[in-house]
Amino acid sequence: MSSVQLVWFRNDLRTLDHSALSAAAAKGPVVGIHLACRRQWRSHDHGANKISFLHRGVVALQKELAALDIPLLYADIHDFAAAPKALLDAARRCDAEALHFNREYPLDERVRDEKVADAFEQAGISSFSYADHIAFEPGELLTGQDEYYKVFTPFAKAWHQRIDADQLALRDTPRRQTRLDIASDPIPELPEPDRSDIVSTSSSRVEDEPWPAGQEAAADRLSHFLKQRARRYDNDRDFPAVAGTSELSAYLSAGMISYRQCLQAVMANNGGHLADGDAGLASWTNELVWREFYQHIAVGFPRVCRRRPFKLETEKLNWRYSDKDFEAWCEGRTGYPLVDAAMRQLVATGWMHNRLRMVTAMFLSKHLLLDWRRGESFFMQQLVDGDFASNNGGWQWAASTGTDAAPYFRIFNPTTQSQRFDPDARFIARWLPELADLPAKHRHQPSPEQRHQTGYPAPIVDHRRARERALEAFKNLS
Repeated sequence: MSSVQLVWFRNDLRTLDHSALSAAAAKGPVVGIHLACRRQWRSHDHGANKISFLHRGVVALQKELAALDIPLLYADIHDFAAAPKALLDAARRCDAEALHFNREYPLDERVRDEKVADAFEQAGISSFSYADHIAFEPGELLTGQDEYYKVFTPFAKAWHQRIDADQLALRDTPRRQTRLDIASDPIPELPEPDRSDIVSTSSSRVEDEPWPAGQEAAADRLSHFLKQRARRYDNDRDFPAVAGTSELSAYLSAGMISYRQCLQAVMANNGGHLADGDAGLASWTNELVWREFYQHIAVGFPRVCRRRPFKLETEKLNWRYSDKDFEAWCEGRTGYPLVDAAMRQLVATGWMHNRLRMVTAMFLSKHLLLDWRRGESFFMQQLVDGDFASNNGGWQWAASTGTDAAPYFRIFNPTTQSQRFDPDARFIARWLPELADLPAKHRHQPSPEQRHQTGYPAPIVDHRRARERALEAFKNLS
């Protein structure tokens, strides 16, 4: 029997610190494979930005594997249902002894992987899956009542108490192998999106330059963050006009860098600590734990993968339905400068500052009382870093249908958020050029005359009245 090991690359587009690749290489020569599932991805609301980033990541991965003399096979299969046959065909093509892949946790991905494993078992070919994306497998961190955590803070406490050296240890990178008589498949140009598969109000794609793909680009971004921003992260991360975040979310989502690489870098710069020491580094670690928390939520409460709320009592919430208001929000025409600037940033760059993700999500779900699922979908259609668990978790948190431990009356005032986190209104001036010539204090809340002069719209909803309407809607659930 051949000793060739087939490694299935998905959202783990790297050769460094890769659990499945490392384990496979220890057993024999490796052949890689990637399956492009664009129709399935679009049904999950992945837009042109995310799909382009993944595609460029596969191109970079093929070059990285070539340096190790590992060929990368490639197939367009449209959807997950075709994965078992495509992988079996590839395994037979290279006479593979086994299939190796890293586990993913949203419901459709878990069902897909179960069907793949079943198909390989029936074919008499071994398959192995590995924990790689997160430190603890869902179900490993449970409450004293053996239940999944529903609130982040106790989850994070348990995570820090139990994290150990093995979970943080980097996996071995394969050595260059003897060249196989198997050629890599050509990777075709990315086709234009099929308009029939897109449910977005915007199908445009941002320029590739701000988001170079591949593990080298990810490593460069991590290095820059540690040298230039990490020490001030705790102070700067909430201010969108300041370049204070890591901007690694897209690379983590596509697996061009691992959580272990990030945490090892934290410890190397923080005296071996994760939870304490430098405030900036400890705060950034906490953000990585948030990503893991939402992966656990996706498994422990699979209804969130079926477009249902985490808090079941909110299922009966009486959402408004207004295409006019929704389109104004999408296009940055709400009349609230910080909200509009953030939405224009999203559409223009495929990314939005995390503080603004909370502000804009809460505005849609609380001020406009529009169903959070519409906003969740729109974000995924735009984001280059779109990740189901994090996006769903963040939206449900903002809409008070999710894991937020605070009561539903947490409703951000977008004007005071603007004054607090963009005090000089520099972010607003950048993305709302029509307001750039106003004095800074007026950019937060232009007068009716200034709105008329600049062409900037009046608010589509009054904050006080909107807050009262949202509170009433939630009170009616009890």
